[in-house]
Amino acid sequence: MTETFLRQKGGYRDLRAYQASVIIYDITFFFTEHFLSRGDRTVDQMVQAARSGKQNIAEGSEAATTSAGTEIKLTNVAKASLEELLIDYEDYLRVRGRALWTLENPRLQRMRDYARSERIMEEYPALLPRLTDEEMANLCITLIHQTTYMLRKLIARQQEMFLREGGVREQMTRARLQSRKEQEKK
Repeated sequence: MTETFLRQKGGYRDLRAYQASVIIYDITFFFTEHFLSRGDRTVDQMVQAARSGKQNIAEGSEAATTSAGTEIKLTNVAKASLEELLIDYEDYLRVRGRALWTLENPRLQRMRDYARSERIMEEYPALLPRLTDEEMANLCITLIHQTTYMLRKLIARQQEMFLREGGVREQMTRARLQSRKEQEKK
């Protein structure tokens, strides 16, 4: 039987990294609306970086059907966008004299556990109005760290898959050669 070379990919909505990126986007949108001035250029930059993180995970996943290279590239763009957003949150805390929670802060471990939990998916919209700017920035920083970690692991898996299966052109060539071989047997 001839090998299928265009395997449908996608499924990004099931990726924990994508789900976390949606939360990061929503928090960032809320954060910029409530804690930054409307004329501040940082508002657009932060919202666009958060959006780029989310959108590029989705686009890379969908592009994977025809291009492993594009999938890897866009997943890396998502990671880079979130790293940019991380710096914006760190800058916000630093210039306003707010604390960037370190490992010595007992709240950080609770925040990390919460950000890793399934509970955050349902609870965060109701939680946002109750958080201070410092708490919200540290929550988003925590989520960004966790998400970029997941994206680094995803990129490594994507690279392994590319090395194992090749790109779509290699798959097409294998499928065509297999089809010819099957035709010759008939």
